[in-house]
Amino acid sequence: MQDKALSARAKVIEAEAEVPLAMAEAFRNGNLGIMDYYRMKNIQADTDMRESISKPAATKNPKGNA
Repeated sequence: MQDKALSARAKVIEAEAEVPLAMAEAFRNGNLGIMDYYRMKNIQADTDMRESISKPAATKNPKGNA
């Protein structure tokens, strides 16, 4: 099972590596404009913010060894 999980993670990493290349190609071909890019980055930032708000706050170590 761990081998399957590791293999799946490797496929995800490979796919994530192709995203910047695809975006560069879209910019070159005119399929993605600068305002589309900024809108996408704004949505990503908003999603990250919502995820960070939804996570419980980390508890601090009372001894200060966090």
